[in-house]
Amino acid sequence: MKTPENNILAYRYRLYPTKAQVSVLERAMGIFRNVYNSLVHERTVLYEITGKSPGWAQQCRALPTWKPNNPELCEVNAQVLQNVAKRVDLAFQAFFRRVKAGEEPGYPRLKGKGQYDSITYPQYEGGFWLHQGRLRLSKIGDVAINLHRPIEGTIKTCTIRKTATGKWFACFSCEVQPEVLEPSTEEVGIDVGLKVFAALSNGEFIENPRFFRRDENALAKAQRKFDKVKHQHRSKARKAAKKVVARIHERIKNRRHDFVHQTARHTVNRFGVIAVEALQVENMIRSPKAKPDPANEGQFLPNGAAAKAGLNKSIADVSWSMFRSVLTMKAENAGRLVIAVPPQYTSQMCSGCGDIQKKSLSVRTHRCLVCGLVLDRDTNAAVNIKAVGQYSLATRVA
Repeated sequence: MKTPENNILAYRYRLYPTKAQVSVLERAMGIFRNVYNSLVHERTVLYEITGKSPGWAQQCRALPTWKPNNPELCEVNAQVLQNVAKRVDLAFQAFFRRVKAGEEPGYPRLKGKGQYDSITYPQYEGGFWLHQGRLRLSKIGDVAINLHRPIEGTIKTCTIRKTATGKWFACFSCEVQPEVLEPSTEEVGIDVGLKVFAALSNGEFIENPRFFRRDENALAKAQRKFDKVKHQHRSKARKAAKKVVARIHERIKNRRHDFVHQTARHTVNRFGVIAVEALQVENMIRSPKAKPDPANEGQFLPNGAAAKAGLNKSIADVSWSMFRSVLTMKAENAGRLVIAVPPQYTSQMCSGCGDIQKKSLSVRTHRCLVCGLVLDRDTNAAVNIKAVGQYSLATRVA
């Protein structure tokens, strides 16, 4: 297997800015938000007038000319200011890509207060440095940082982000050399699910932690308290109640993130070839369309939306897409191979003889009427996924 190229990894650390630094950071984010909105507005207006909109380079060259009439732009780092123009350019590129693909385009929106929550320094030692265990930021100063693990590789960029709970983090993007593991001859197919997080083709299971379900009652209680005071804008009670809700969401997110990364790491360390389903999760969690009642105009028939909402909540809780992306990233860095296989018929096909038998989701045991194979439904699917992955690999090599 060929040696992987250098990878880009992110290292995230907690920041502890002083009150004065928080004030400067929040003011800077407000300035960048105004610049972002102005650049979006400029592109929109010029396109309506001339049929053409300025690109990233043109908008970057124009930024210095704004400073005489907008002296607050001198308070912020020039490279971060150019990064704002880059974000606008990426937003429009994504918009045109969706238009070309026939998807719902979603025109770039203006950022409201509090919606611009991060800034990026694009060059190490050009706007940020690590100095004597502290993070030195241009125009801001030395900020206390918890370097709980060493940074490896070459630091490229630094993004400062504020969470909904008021915590500050620094995320360093680093170019690192791959850590290739010892070759492994073990191969595995993985079927992700809801009853268990994943079933392996060797008969093993990874339990579903259900992080959201565990904190669902606490979240509902906090949300009810927030609903009582949400109309009290700028009140201390509203801020406090909103922060409690945000903290619960943050706790669920952190636990899920940790679980996915640890599970992916254990899997990559053990297996040399890993086959997973290429699930389109976005399509799976779409709400059902409304069913108009032909007998009563303006009325609708039951469409199972309530039951589908509960299923969607469970699907979102297990983070199948995150697991697959993290697994692929770690596998590439370790010199392992992840094969994405089509999910069609993996649960319905018998792994023993290939006969296809339709089953409802409530049927948890596969019983083949042709060859007599009796196997756990998810394990049977994992064996099929492994077989498809092996065939795909053999075809690719040939």
